[in-house]
Amino acid sequence: MDLFNVLTIAEARELLSKHISKQSIDKVPLLESLNRVLAKDVFAQEYVPGFNRSTMDGYAVQAGDTFGASDSLPSYLDIVGQVNMGQAPEGGLQPGQAFAIPTGGMLPEGADAVVMVEYTEELDENTIGVTKPVAPGENMVRKGEDVPEGATVLTAGHRIRPQDLGILSATGIIEVPVLPKIRVGIISTGDEVVAPETLPKPGQVRDINSYTLYGLVRNGGGIPKMYGIIEDQFNSLKETMLTAINENDIVLVSGGSSVGARDVSAKVMDDLGKPGVLFHGINIKPGKPTIGAVVNGKPAFGLPGHPVSAMVVYNLLVDPLVRWGKYNNVLDNMFVRAKLTRNTRSAAGREDFLRVQLNVQGEELSAEPVLGKSGLISTMVKADGLARIPEGKEGVEAGEIVEVRIF
Repeated sequence: MDLFNVLTIAEARELLSKHISKQSIDKVPLLESLNRVLAKDVFAQEYVPGFNRSTMDGYAVQAGDTFGASDSLPSYLDIVGQVNMGQAPEGGLQPGQAFAIPTGGMLPEGADAVVMVEYTEELDENTIGVTKPVAPGENMVRKGEDVPEGATVLTAGHRIRPQDLGILSATGIIEVPVLPKIRVGIISTGDEVVAPETLPKPGQVRDINSYTLYGLVRNGGGIPKMYGIIEDQFNSLKETMLTAINENDIVLVSGGSSVGARDVSAKVMDDLGKPGVLFHGINIKPGKPTIGAVVNGKPAFGLPGHPVSAMVVYNLLVDPLVRWGKYNNVLDNMFVRAKLTRNTRSAAGREDFLRVQLNVQGEELSAEPVLGKSGLISTMVKADGLARIPEGKEGVEAGEIVEVRIF
């Protein structure tokens, strides 16, 4: 496959999406659903709240009885009941009457507002004077005002947050349908790569990518599994990849993606299952020599050996699948806008992703480029995010606004 016949990121995503198998659904207890992604829409089976509820300590009234009330001319109402917390009121409310009610209490039949206790005066144990009028619906929450019965509570693809646990609890949902956590197999290749605990010999380097990718997968809510460093040899890589494919949902192979005599990653991916390699090369910098494949419904990626390139490609092609189980989720494309601090060149027809530090200058956000080659992991450590330079531009001038995807 021609490395120079490259795809855009959008084209690569679309091509991969056509061949990736649909995910299954897990049902988990409510408290275990935090940070998980909903597999399907969740609907309310009942009203929330299930009754008209006071939001203040005071008196449940008919709002019309208070119109025109003032300090000099109060509206006088008969106290005919007391609302107890967690219980339905005994009896209803007629014109000229009031029920004492606590915050959260259920309004009696006939009441349509609550007068705050601060705007009442007790004339005796059976009569109050209201000194400020209330409008219908004031100081109360109507039945179903928070969540109507049958309403969509949360939609498929939504990641569960703490407040979402609250609304699911309120609607009585104790078991939540979520996507399974994505299992990601991580393989490093290269005869020059050694484990971190090994003292490198001349010409050798410690494994950076396995540990970086492990952290990225964990951050995205996936379950990473490392398969070690495999030599640049077809049979060795095929055996390890076959195990990784069988045990995981996604497989990442870092290194061995460039065109050369020792390149075996693409050949192995093509040999493992259909449809095999879908593309070898994407029109971005850094990260051009990326391999994208699908093996029996499971995506496999050959990431460049340079750490910066591997991280950039991971963020663009792998991270959405780990976080959301698919591409084109709106959250996948979240970014901030910042003013670039220096001129930056780019090649037309290629998307560039520039490492930047973000700083606040006055009321503006600025993006300072972090310069360095794609083999230098320190440049990613110093950076706060990636500034995108679209493929139609030949560069960005200092002062121009760029989109920055924050790490």
